[in-house]
Amino acid sequence: MKHIDPQVHRVLDGELPAEVLTASQREQLAALTRAAEALSALPRASVAARVMTEVRRPPESAGRRVARWLTERHAVTISVRPIWSLALAVVLAAVAVIPGRGPGPILGDQEGIAQFVGRFPGARSVDVVGSFTDWQSGAVVLRDDEHDGIWRGTVVLPVGQHEYMFVVDGERWVTDPLAGRYVDDGFGRQNALLFVRPIVR
Repeated sequence: MKHIDPQVHRVLDGELPAEVLTASQREQLAALTRAAEALSALPRASVAARVMTEVRRPPESAGRRVARWLTERHAVTISVRPIWSLALAVVLAAVAVIPGRGPGPILGDQEGIAQFVGRFPGARSVDVVGSFTDWQSGAVVLRDDEHDGIWRGTVVLPVGQHEYMFVVDGERWVTDPLAGRYVDDGFGRQNALLFVRPIVR
């Protein structure tokens, strides 16, 4: 029943007698009366009993409250001042950059460690290319961690003789002046010679 006729509504409110209604209005009134009687016959639900049960319940012990708090889900909000966020980021970056003191690389029987050192003040990058890199740059990159112009790097190479050169700033090829031994490169310059020996175990 979507709409109650205004006349029926006035009869229900006691403003008019039922005799003034038409046949269809009387049917609507009878239907409403039956619905009201059916609802009044239902048992009345009350929340009073449940409220009183909660009121009379003894308080939880401290241990049970703590246990319940630990087992429930909680939203946690962390508020950090910008200066502390910056300090934390600096510390994490320093930890990531500092090299670990691990056991070092695991070498095979026919492998050794080669150390490269070159002095190139003002250089932006220094690579080592050689027979062990197929003369391609980018495989052995040196670093100037002290910013003093001394570039260093360590790499594992096969045991034996290797030719190499430094590549400064990606374009200037420089023969290592400290190598001590050299070989003609076939283009009018000399390649430095490096002898890698196996690690004595």
